[in-house]
Amino acid sequence: MISKHQTQESAPVPNETTSPITDSPYAWARLCASLLLMTLGGSGMYCVTVVLPRIQAEFGVARADASLPYTLTMVGFGLGGILMGKLADRYGVMVPVLVGAVALGAGFIAAGFATELWQFNLAQGLLIGLLGTAATFAPLVADTTQWFTKKRGIALAICMSGNYVAGALWPPVLQHFIDSVGWRQAYIGVGIFCTAVMLPLAFALKRRPPALAASAPTASATSMVSERPIGLSPAALQTLLCIAGVSCCVAMSMPQVHIVAYCGDLGFGAARGAEMLSLMLGFGIVSRLLSGWISDRIGGLRTLLLGAVLQGSALLLFFMFNGLVSLYVVSILFGLFQGGIVPSYALIVREHFTPKEAGARVGTVLMATLFGMALGGWMSGAIFDFTGSYRAAFANGIAWNLLNVAIVGWLLLRLRKLKADPT
Repeated sequence: MISKHQTQESAPVPNETTSPITDSPYAWARLCASLLLMTLGGSGMYCVTVVLPRIQAEFGVARADASLPYTLTMVGFGLGGILMGKLADRYGVMVPVLVGAVALGAGFIAAGFATELWQFNLAQGLLIGLLGTAATFAPLVADTTQWFTKKRGIALAICMSGNYVAGALWPPVLQHFIDSVGWRQAYIGVGIFCTAVMLPLAFALKRRPPALAASAPTASATSMVSERPIGLSPAALQTLLCIAGVSCCVAMSMPQVHIVAYCGDLGFGAARGAEMLSLMLGFGIVSRLLSGWISDRIGGLRTLLLGAVLQGSALLLFFMFNGLVSLYVVSILFGLFQGGIVPSYALIVREHFTPKEAGARVGTVLMATLFGMALGGWMSGAIFDFTGSYRAAFANGIAWNLLNVAIVGWLLLRLRKLKADPT
């Protein structure tokens, strides 16, 4: 019997798990190509955090102004995800990836030649963020969901791990070349390398996804899709997820964006900060894969709540300890705790909204998380300028994280109540 919270339209598509194309060896090979592309494209987001102290010194600006390129990159990243997603829907995912490969390389080269901060900002926000890195995130995530049914959670986690592989790989590599040849030459070299490797990889994604997977609900769904998901209107749930996405990522951005500068202020040096960022994001890969496995069993909402609580615990440890060894340890813990948070939002959308709306809604929620990263990166720099230390910035991150926990906890309580009394 169908309750008033369900619709016939939301019923699972018959035989979705029997498709010879989804979950196939080709799908896994395609996933590997997507992972590599996201790793390369992620350079645009993480390289700018490494050069933050150099940008501040080179252009003689305050810490908040030096944080602005990261903020613009993330804003462009979020808006570009919607633009590139629509391009992928119309022409296939290969087209935005080709555009992104060219734009990313051009952006790094233009930033390397920038003589004014506004020029660097423009290159980061427009070419690297909006057109470059964005092409290797939301479109690849959406494409992956269409090639898997039984293992969609873990496949999505693997794909989105490319973002963290980039975070583990690029900071120490870029820092090495910055120390060797300077930040400008390092930026130009990264741009040339990424374009040269990404262009041929893009052609591995030429094949369009099967139509069946495009409309199939996730196999890991823990609640039934309805016209009123979790007893709310779709717009209300979408809004709450976006607010949660902003709040969790404002908190997440504090260590990720400012750990290099923070270590420099403490006297440990930028190289130590780059190592900590690499460890943080490297262990984030482990967290992301583990969370993908967990989410296939307990659902996206519970996985999100688990990650948010653990992330808040790690932020509290950053607030309490600032020794060199302790910062290495806390950076590892932070990576282990927060890696599964962002993928959980994509799974929640697939679990609680009708499949025909999944693409647009996933893009919107991911844009909110990226906006949170952008806001948090700038806000932490502004708080540092105002207070002269990062303690208040860590406290600010903890407060935003509590907002995220409150929203997700409330949604879980509503879901439990609906399951207990579906009428």
